[in-house]
Amino acid sequence: MKIKRFEFNMFPVNCYILWDETKEAVVIDPGCFYEEEKQALKKFILSNELNVKHLLNTHLHLDHIFGNPFMLKEFGLSAEASQADEYWIEEAPKQSRMFGFQLQEPPVPLGHYLHDGDIITFGNTTLEAIHVPGHSPGSLVFYCKEENCMFSGDVLFQGSIGRADLTGGNFDELIEHICSRLFVLPNETVVYPGHGAPTTIGMEKAENPFFR
Repeated sequence: MKIKRFEFNMFPVNCYILWDETKEAVVIDPGCFYEEEKQALKKFILSNELNVKHLLNTHLHLDHIFGNPFMLKEFGLSAEASQADEYWIEEAPKQSRMFGFQLQEPPVPLGHYLHDGDIITFGNTTLEAIHVPGHSPGSLVFYCKEENCMFSGDVLFQGSIGRADLTGGNFDELIEHICSRLFVLPNETVVYPGHGAPTTIGMEKAENPFFR
């Protein structure tokens, strides 16, 4: 499996494109707000002749869904995420005004609900959806056992964890689920977070100050 990371800048957020030898692909968290960011994402997909099969959201906070309308318009892809986070779509215009800007396009509804344990397939590759609430009620981590990596959204970062003070957040729940759902995976599992640099499960178990 190949991985391309884009860092988009309205709220610096990582968007990932995953694909394998079949050229089938998934896009995770298209946080592209500016037109040049949207076009860069489109250009990469088209120039590499990728057939995007799934648009996945780890959760539905504003910064992770900016590009959902663009992906629907350009590629016919409706996002897949947890129903527990769906209310954030309706909140997006109000949230954007709180940060002092307007959304360029209205949010679009989800196309499919994902649940804990669901398997997402593209080409010869599979991802497992792991429910890790606490940052948001519906936060999902996408785990690829064969490639020994995960895409953690805003659940787990290098040296930190997601904030739990937003609506629907719960600090104790976040800590509990990271320990019971993620820290049971192999130490060498690479963690690709929604913000910042990659890390590993082993590194976070040993050095993350929230778990000392």
